[in-house]
Amino acid sequence: MNKNKFFPLALLVAMFTLLSSVNAKALNRIASSLDSNFLPLQVRIFDPTIGNFPLPKSPVQIPEVYIEGNALTFDDSCDNCTLRIVNGEDEVEYTTIITSDNLVLPSTLEGEYEIQIIRNNWCFYCDIEL
Repeated sequence: MNKNKFFPLALLVAMFTLLSSVNAKALNRIASSLDSNFLPLQVRIFDPTIGNFPLPKSPVQIPEVYIEGNALTFDDSCDNCTLRIVNGEDEVEYTTIITSDNLVLPSTLEGEYEIQIIRNNWCFYCDIEL
């Protein structure tokens, strides 16, 4: 009968331990996704013809990118990545290497595009309107 007395306490401790182990970055990503300027990037392999490369043992870290007008803001995981702006005909209209947390796209880019951020053989992408 004493064991039943401690069950609620043990359950409470287990729930607290589980909740405290949630990754803070994951919580930030959830909160960021509610921001209207947040770009919901997806991930794919950039060039599937490149031979066998080892797959990571942990999930690929998707960068956080925000857009306001033609200005992009990146988190630090985008340094030295390639940024490409691709039109509806799959033609690259703009490309550059990301060297800072902020980048202004040319004002000549207007319309619907796919933004691609390429890191190694991973492509993070989504549709945008400029």
